[in-house]
Amino acid sequence: ILLISLLPLYREREGSERERMEEEQLDYVLVPLGLLLFGLYHLWLIFTILHFPKRTVIGINAESRHHWVFSVMTDPVKNGVLAVQTIRNNIMASTLLATTAITLSSLISVYVSSTSKSSNTPSQLVYGNKTSMISSIKYFCILLCFLLAFLFNVQSIRYYAHVSFLATTPAWSENKESIEYIVRNLNRGSLFWSLGLRAFYLSFPLFLWIFGPIPMFACCCLLSLLLYFLDTTTSFTRNLHCHSLKQVTKSNDMVSAV
Repeated sequence: ILLISLLPLYREREGSERERMEEEQLDYVLVPLGLLLFGLYHLWLIFTILHFPKRTVIGINAESRHHWVFSVMTDPVKNGVLAVQTIRNNIMASTLLATTAITLSSLISVYVSSTSKSSNTPSQLVYGNKTSMISSIKYFCILLCFLLAFLFNVQSIRYYAHVSFLATTPAWSENKESIEYIVRNLNRGSLFWSLGLRAFYLSFPLFLWIFGPIPMFACCCLLSLLLYFLDTTTSFTRNLHCHSLKQVTKSNDMVSAV
């Protein structure tokens, strides 16, 4: 009779243990799948930028900066103020993101150090692995994202500051190789700016990972879809861009001929 009365309790305990194991396994399945989806999208984006740059916003913007530098360098004395102000705006934007990234990194470090000293019970909002090791990995990944965003934006500031000196050098206006060097530095600054933004974007699904692997995976899918619409161009945009660049090229040729 005692064994019969204990049998339902044993089955209930076994069922709860199996459910807990399945809940913990979600982190090992959904989190890598979400990161893999996010990584595959960016691999496709890199391939498209290298082989079909006009299909991406990054490629079109790089070409626009190329023509902008040539337009400015036709008369660096006259256009120097405009060039410096434009680059200064980019420096201020990169500085703001770098400051935000390092501030959030400091706050996360303080939060992790304070929570590690206190024995907090796992939150009921979290559906997934609630072990202390997984929690430490979550905060470390978020901290790493913000540190990378800080480093990328610092490199962007470095290139933009260097271009602000080069773009106002009158002696370089007649040297095409020097102008191409300025274009490369400007595009590198914009590249690090884009990488810093991607690090901020990645911090969103990692932050939702705190509440479980399901919100993290859903955020990765939604973010990849949203970035696809932000990173790609339409045929109307490409035609409009090509038409405007042809007009700029003709005007630059007329100025250089004069």
